Amino acid sequence: MSDSTNTRNPAYTPKDATPERRFPVREVVLFGTLLVAILAVYGLMGAAYSTRMLVEAACYAILALGLTIQWGYAGQFNAGVMGFVALGGFCAMLFSVPVNDAFWGTELPGELGRVLLYGLAATLVVVGATRLDRLGVPKKLRTLIAVVLAVVLYLVVISLLRDVTSQIQAQAGFVGGFGLPAWTGWIVGGALAGGVGYLIGHVCLGLRSDYLAIATLGIAEIIKAFLKNSDWLTRGTATVSPLPWPTPGPAELGFTLSRALYLSITAVVIAVIFFLLHRAYHAPWGRMIRAIRDNEVSAAAMGKDINKRRLEIFVLGCILMGLGGGILGTFNSLFDPQGYLPLNHTFLVLVMVILGGPGNNLGTIFGAVAVYIIWIMSEPLALFLMQLIVSVGESTFGWDAPNNMDSRALQARVLVIGMLITLVLRFAPKGLLPEKITHHG
Repeated sequence: MSDSTNTRNPAYTPKDATPERRFPVREVVLFGTLLVAILAVYGLMGAAYSTRMLVEAACYAILALGLTIQWGYAGQFNAGVMGFVALGGFCAMLFSVPVNDAFWGTELPGELGRVLLYGLAATLVVVGATRLDRLGVPKKLRTLIAVVLAVVLYLVVISLLRDVTSQIQAQAGFVGGFGLPAWTGWIVGGALAGGVGYLIGHVCLGLRSDYLAIATLGIAEIIKAFLKNSDWLTRGTATVSPLPWPTPGPAELGFTLSRALYLSITAVVIAVIFFLLHRAYHAPWGRMIRAIRDNEVSAAAMGKDINKRRLEIFVLGCILMGLGGGILGTFNSLFDPQGYLPLNHTFLVLVMVILGGPGNNLGTIFGAVAVYIIWIMSEPLALFLMQLIVSVGESTFGWDAPNNMDSRALQARVLVIGMLITLVLRFAPKGLLPEKITHHG
């Protein structure tokens, strides 16, 4: 028996290795401040306007949760959030808009379906050509055959598709929708965004940091360009409205009550997502994802399938972005492909995650609501300050009031967000609620 054992105080009890739980002072202070800000907005802007702001902030919180699990959990910088949001909005429109009898009552659906089958068959042929090396074909010859087939079949299919889509625009305007409940479009939007994310992941997840960001940004622009120029499918720049809500709208309940009911739905969705992500984060799967993020070489040495796990987290984040895009599109009751902008639907979500704390789900929700309030309220507050300065200048110095104060106040939002992100990166680079890392041993 060692001397330390003999001299140990008999009343000594070893402490549990589990860290003691502390009272969440920072969380209480931040969320209390956020609550005060929300109440102030209600007092200044009214219940209808403020409730609409909260619904949109809740939709952005879903988008931010999708980005925080990609960036915070796995270190994947996705700069193409806008594209997945647009896919969610498109599905919300396609599934909820009433059926267009001018399209479905003709032979056009059959012709369109035939062309789509040709496209599917062409894709399978090209995929089969990429497997010719298994039959003994040299790899260079296999690649050449696959490229030639892809180009030729693409030209054939796109020519047939243009003929059909021109007829659709001439006879029916566009294909219309399916007339189903809006929530079906949300689910399909998440699934479609996840499917596109799966295809992108096979190509782009081998890239790192800024290269992955550039690739996803380009893909988002491709998705937007497709939706914008597919007049037969989305009406393009003509937009589609109104989109039915899954709840009674303002015509039945009034603006405030209908928006409050919609807010309750988004709150339930966020609660479910938060619960599932919290469980996944603290499960072995979440620890494995963070281990890959922190030290990919060590994780691979432990036998972990790096590529598979990175693809899983990328697809999961895309699903949440598609879901949030569908909910946001339905609430706005408008589908406008030109309305999806990198500033609003990518950069703003990135700021929300940075402010709240990448990898912290609670911090991400806080960041989403706080940043969106700042984004929305910057315009009226800037306009008020401008009008105050102009009135003082007119009475004191004889200034002439500018004619475009509204547009200048609108641009003040970009200035405020830029200053906000600069301050956060300077004084809280890990966010106001950074990820809590538990040290063992």
